[in-house]
Amino acid sequence: MRSDDFKMPAFGVGPIYVLSCLFLTTLGIMFRDKGFLSAGQMEWERLIFVAFGILFLFGGMYLWIHAVILQRINEKVRERKLLTTGVYGYVRNPVYSAFLFIFTGALLFAANYLLLLLPILFWATLTLLMKQTEEKWLFRQFGEEYLTYSRKVNRVIPWFPK
Repeated sequence: MRSDDFKMPAFGVGPIYVLSCLFLTTLGIMFRDKGFLSAGQMEWERLIFVAFGILFLFGGMYLWIHAVILQRINEKVRERKLLTTGVYGYVRNPVYSAFLFIFTGALLFAANYLLLLLPILFWATLTLLMKQTEEKWLFRQFGEEYLTYSRKVNRVIPWFPK
């Protein structure tokens, strides 16, 4: 079920999503640095926050490198091929998930539990954006193949296929 009349923008919702998350992450860290979020500051748990921050940063970089460089997503989009293997076998949107992980990692370094509300907002926003744009496009491009894939693989949070 391929449709040539419905074109997906070259970068999808990516620039809007990434720039918005970058802005909010930077703003959150600046508010923390200025003392506006002192109620959420965690001092004795700081090492745990930093350790998880490192894991999230490396996890995000892993997802991005595998999706963009190793699996060549841009090339597959031009060829109109649905990727369902590699990291795409664990998460449908590994590039966006990578940025979610990277921004979450940066926020964890701030060791402030109030800032952890932002990744929830990032996830919810990404979910809404995906449902309203790219998933509709993918369904129109790939039909039942995409529906079957979407039933097996999570949208944003990497997990084992169902």
